[in-house]
Amino acid sequence: MSISTEQLRSLPDFDGNVVAPDGSKIGSIGQVYLDDETGNPSWVTARTGLFGTGQSFVPLEGASLQGRNIQVAFDEHKVKGAPRVDDDGALSPQEEDELYGYYGLGSQGTAVSGTTSERDAVTGTTGTATTGTTGTTGTAGTTGAGRDDVDQVGHDTSGPTTDDAMTRSEERLQVGTQTRESGRARLRKYVVTENVTQTVPVSHEEVRIEREPITDANVGQATSGPSISEEEHEVVLHEERPVVAKETVPVERVRLDKETVTDQETVSEDVRKEQIDTDVDADVRDPRRS
Repeated sequence: MSISTEQLRSLPDFDGNVVAPDGSKIGSIGQVYLDDETGNPSWVTARTGLFGTGQSFVPLEGASLQGRNIQVAFDEHKVKGAPRVDDDGALSPQEEDELYGYYGLGSQGTAVSGTTSERDAVTGTTGTATTGTTGTTGTAGTTGAGRDDVDQVGHDTSGPTTDDAMTRSEERLQVGTQTRESGRARLRKYVVTENVTQTVPVSHEEVRIEREPITDANVGQATSGPSISEEEHEVVLHEERPVVAKETVPVERVRLDKETVTDQETVSEDVRKEQIDTDVDADVRDPRRS
């Protein structure tokens, strides 16, 4: 079972991913290639690598649509190890045979043409494969030599239709950063009780007896009453007692703030580069030697 052209028309804008049988992401959907003879979808490219610049061809045999995603019958390791072929709009029969042999699906021997990643391109017509030309009209492109998941390398421009130079390529490491949540901090307010002791002065009245002799100055007051009588005098005593009252007052404001601290982290990755050696036949004479 594979995906039909009608099913691809329902795929919204090719903005989904190519996923493995277990649902894990292999890469985003690049191009869908149609068989020139049947017009049915045969291949899809998965954009892989650090910034999605690598393209890996995956057969649509046994694939199915899962929402926006295309679920293929191969895992990520198998797809990323596939032979590197330029996604220049078409596959030659030789390129397709190499890919089928790698995926263990047998030799097909027919050319296929690629659509662009636009949804409308699926409904368009496919071109006829020819040798040695490139383009988006369905013609077969030249086979690229050696390209990994990060960037394309190994374009050999020497040949009968080009100059006599050979291109040497190398991989460059591109390192970026992404922001993710590392934790959360929060303020929490709660109530505690503590004992506060203060000293306050208090006063009270006490009774003190005073005796004064009879003098000419107070004799009139001393003899103004009856000679012998019973009397009673009362004095009111007062005292102070501490009174406690509580009030709530604001004392400070507390907030959380963030600051950015920059650290240095070392990223290590293997990169490949091409070297060019000179191989001269023994019977070729060096003109610089006499």
